[in-house]
Amino acid sequence: MQKIISTLFLTLLTVFVFAQEPFYKSYTWDENPIKDITTNSDEEIICFKDKIVTEFIYDSENKLTEYFLIHKIYWLNSDDIIESYNKVYLPYSSQSKLVVNKARVISKDGKIIELDDSKILTAKDEETKREYKYYAFEGLEKGSFIEYYYVLNRSPDFDGKRLNFQTNHNKYNIDFELFAPKNLWFKFKSYNQLNEVIYDSTFTEKIRWNLHMDSLPLLENESQSPYDALVGYLVYNLYYNSTTKTYDISSYKNISQNMYDFYYASIESKSAKNINKIIGELKLKNEKDETNKIRKIEDFIKENYHVVNGGGPEFRELSFVLDKKIGSNQGIMRLYIAIFEALEIQHEIVITCDRSDNKFDKDFESYNFLDEYLLYFPKIKKYISPFEITSRLGFPEPLLTNNYGLFIKQIQMGEFKTGVGKIKFIEPVSHTETYSKIFTTVTFDKDDLTKTTLDMVLETGGYYSMNYQTIIHLLKEQDKEDLINEQIKFISQEMTIVSKKLENDNPKSFGYKPYKITAQVTSEDFVEKAGDKYLFKVGELIGPQQEMYQDNDRKLVLENDFKRSYHRELTVSIPDGYTITNLEKINIQNVYKEDGEIFFEFHSHYKMDGNTLTIICDEYYTVVEIPSTIFEEYRKVINSAADFNKLTLVLAK
Repeated sequence: MQKIISTLFLTLLTVFVFAQEPFYKSYTWDENPIKDITTNSDEEIICFKDKIVTEFIYDSENKLTEYFLIHKIYWLNSDDIIESYNKVYLPYSSQSKLVVNKARVISKDGKIIELDDSKILTAKDEETKREYKYYAFEGLEKGSFIEYYYVLNRSPDFDGKRLNFQTNHNKYNIDFELFAPKNLWFKFKSYNQLNEVIYDSTFTEKIRWNLHMDSLPLLENESQSPYDALVGYLVYNLYYNSTTKTYDISSYKNISQNMYDFYYASIESKSAKNINKIIGELKLKNEKDETNKIRKIEDFIKENYHVVNGGGPEFRELSFVLDKKIGSNQGIMRLYIAIFEALEIQHEIVITCDRSDNKFDKDFESYNFLDEYLLYFPKIKKYISPFEITSRLGFPEPLLTNNYGLFIKQIQMGEFKTGVGKIKFIEPVSHTETYSKIFTTVTFDKDDLTKTTLDMVLETGGYYSMNYQTIIHLLKEQDKEDLINEQIKFISQEMTIVSKKLENDNPKSFGYKPYKITAQVTSEDFVEKAGDKYLFKVGELIGPQQEMYQDNDRKLVLENDFKRSYHRELTVSIPDGYTITNLEKINIQNVYKEDGEIFFEFHSHYKMDGNTLTIICDEYYTVVEIPSTIFEEYRKVINSAADFNKLTLVLAK
């Protein structure tokens, strides 16, 4: 009887606390949405309303669900913008339901035309076969407004949600609201000058948080900026359930333990035998060098197993992966870990994000930062990107470096094993390991100095050779031939290739030996006759160079994919009876350093030995991020290489 009473009381309490009307039931748009809007502007587009509301609520079966609303008003003031916005796509999937769906056009003279169901269309992507819905706005002209809002009912997304608000046009009346039952508490963080989310203590039936901004200025993109990571956005997740007294619901402690339980689960005997068979085939038991062991394992998996996106639950099972040689990311990761565990190779799972989209926040735990996987080997301090076919040990996906990540390490206490997470910085690869080198010897034709023979050695390593060394062996012979010719002719398409040789064109050389092309070419492109003198365009021998222009002051940080270095060595046999009259033009140096540490430098100089001129150009970049405050210094160095590329030496008798 007491149990029945307790159950009844709990049921009544649940209904009393949680059974409520969703917010969207009473939500609608204004009768005249533009009555207070002034549009005397030459801007192409302005957003006059940007409202997002999400509500977590218990349904009639006491299951948590989510209603998500987006409401926007745009003023369109150019033909290009109208073309871009005459279709607005709606979220549509089998995992969610569109419960409200409204749209209308307001002409520049205030006439309102509401779209009926015939203007809300469904289409199918022929490639993916996925259906999607969109509003089809008609009759738009410069000065028109479009307004739409929809409400989506979906499974609750509360372990780390990011919402972007800032974009490349101005916005006004920006609002965000989150409603939750009284037992669920969320935490929020705003980024890049977005206002903070505020708790609203006036609500009693629900918990409400909100953010409001009267205006949000546009953020213009700039070349090589991580734009998506720099816009104003907010992140939220579920923190506390007062009913169950559960804190840190979306914490990294939980994900670390869950990841460990999944990836380090005991494996069945048949799978264990297959793992030992792989170890035997690769002769790993007798391999003493840990780096070689890891390289062999990575090469083997990437050459023999195929990673697929999606697939059924069996694709993440180790037995399925071993049998079919195909698996999801989870399945392939289990294969790596099973082999490393069998060989007792220390490793850590690293989860991070692409820094061009998201900067991993080491001070705010949220699952939206946990997008991409690496494996880290603390003994040799190197990473692998387990699913990227062109990447190899020591050269993980570069946009996952120079960022923080969650490192999940296995620990053991007696017989008990578990996973513990720690946030650490993922160091980028040194500039000395990603390089491009050119060694060229120039010989002039004795009878016609406008004709030259170039003996070239081209070497690349690290990220510059990764996409060649790891896959070139898979190309058809003609495609391979075309690629090599293109790489030789990067200086000039008009050169004639006399001979060529390719070395280290295989995955096993990557990271150890440079991708190397040795070639001899002839050309009439580099020397011009000018009266009794010859103009030798020596700068073109280093190939085309980037030249940076910036009309306005730089505002955003510039980010390179990786650190890098260049070395060019040009040896010129000066014809008998001739001298070079402007050797001093070769000397170019621009360098930027802080506290004695060089961030980037270009330095070209020369030496003479009889009739032999040797020109050496060194250029390197030891940092990835270039703050706007030092952009001009960076531009000087970049443009120094472009200046050298324009260098012409004068040969005179």
